[in-house]
Amino acid sequence: MSANTTVQGSDAVSADGAGPIDPTGTVAVVGTGTMGQGIAQVALVAGHPVRLYDSAPGRAEEAVSAVAGRLDRLVEKGRLGPEERDAAVARLHAAGELAELADAALVVEAIVEHLPVKQRLFADLEEIVGADTVLATNTSSLSVTAIAGGLKRPGRFVGLHFFNPAPLLPLVEVVSGFATDPDAATRTYETAKRWGKTPVRCTDTPGFIVNRVARPFYAEALRIYEEGVADPATIDAALRESGGFRMGPFELTDLIGQDVNEAVTRSVWESFHQDPKFTPSLAQRRLVESGRLGRKSGHGWYSYAEGARRPEPHTAAPAKAPGTITVRGGLGPAQPLVDLVEQAGITVRRKGGTGYIALPGGGRLHLADGETSFEFLNDEVVYFDLALDYARASRIVLSTGRRTSEETLAEAVGLFQALGKQVSVIGDTPGMIVARTVAMLADIAADAVDRGVASAEDVDTAMRLGVNYPVGPLEWAESIGYAGVRDLLGNLHERYPTGRYAPSLALARRGYDEEAAEAEEKR
Repeated sequence: MSANTTVQGSDAVSADGAGPIDPTGTVAVVGTGTMGQGIAQVALVAGHPVRLYDSAPGRAEEAVSAVAGRLDRLVEKGRLGPEERDAAVARLHAAGELAELADAALVVEAIVEHLPVKQRLFADLEEIVGADTVLATNTSSLSVTAIAGGLKRPGRFVGLHFFNPAPLLPLVEVVSGFATDPDAATRTYETAKRWGKTPVRCTDTPGFIVNRVARPFYAEALRIYEEGVADPATIDAALRESGGFRMGPFELTDLIGQDVNEAVTRSVWESFHQDPKFTPSLAQRRLVESGRLGRKSGHGWYSYAEGARRPEPHTAAPAKAPGTITVRGGLGPAQPLVDLVEQAGITVRRKGGTGYIALPGGGRLHLADGETSFEFLNDEVVYFDLALDYARASRIVLSTGRRTSEETLAEAVGLFQALGKQVSVIGDTPGMIVARTVAMLADIAADAVDRGVASAEDVDTAMRLGVNYPVGPLEWAESIGYAGVRDLLGNLHERYPTGRYAPSLALARRGYDEEAAEAEEKR
């Protein structure tokens, strides 16, 4: 290593050692697939000289042309000026040898997800780059600590996890391994911020933030499907139209690739020593084994063959709305329904009670709480699911047991149809669809925060920006009430005593703190 190279690397770092890398500093990207090209484009548009390297001959040159083409499209769309495009292309170069990355201020790796290959690459880079160069991996599934394990100076090694497509998606997870120096993590965080990204900090845990916290979104849908109480189209519709999610889990895993999604779930499960909260789905495993991988194979949960029609969610036939209902006690997060019912011209009577809607025929409507209709021996009970916003939700899901009469179910269906909602009726399953999913997301998120993986703010930010959740899971749990989420999971745990639904100490603590604060206010 020449003295010149070290000085060049140092010159690209701000005086305090923890600010962003100066835009004059070279950013090197190793790996020229879709992700590598995207990262290169982000750094290039931010003003850095960029070098692309790939071990396959000719790939780096192809990637340079591809990135230049992306910039051309930005010019066509008016998002980049022609002069800016020309200046950026002049800063972009292919590296024929790894040694040409010697003066880089930051090296980002985006190669195959195979631990020994990454370890060898960084061992080679450590012998080439300057002492102040930050080394970063874009891994989404491997341990940052393990990748850096053999390095002489692991303190400068960080995870820099972009989401695909990197130029468009704002989230970047900045991951500190066990040996990462705080200054290296801060410098990387500030650099990502300067690039116009929204970085979040997290420790080196399986799945980081997004792939850890998001597991229940897929797992609970698959579990409900395996129970035979609802089909994929209805589950997807419930989470979109009632839960406010942009895509349902079945259509989303078809987009991601069933093999990719199942592999991430299995990796997280195994990394957590087969924790039942992350148990993979047998139904998804069979789908992968059958070669139905989603859109890329032409068939997953849905068919993507030309002319194929997407299955419709179950939607109940029109029913007559009741003229009067009685609200017994408070409805918790479903309280806004009372105003909606009155606005629909239905008379609402209010009486004391444990929190349910009494229908004129004698049946009862309960918000999903982790129990089931068949447990009410002397009452006809219909459960209705949680909604992000009952006023804006276009679909409401109901569940009921065999002892509930058709007349009671028709009254429940008619009530929600009078509010302008489509209604789906599913089998009698505890927690239903949206409520169960949100409760599990909140549980995993709270546990991650209390274990020091990330701050509550960063967890919610990561889930909103990384996977387009309508709100962060902790924000949602707080609006529902942590005590209610805890109780719902406790009820689920009684009915599925495997440990999967046992409320984490983190969630339980929040629930009891909430109850203590409410009790204090009443004194």
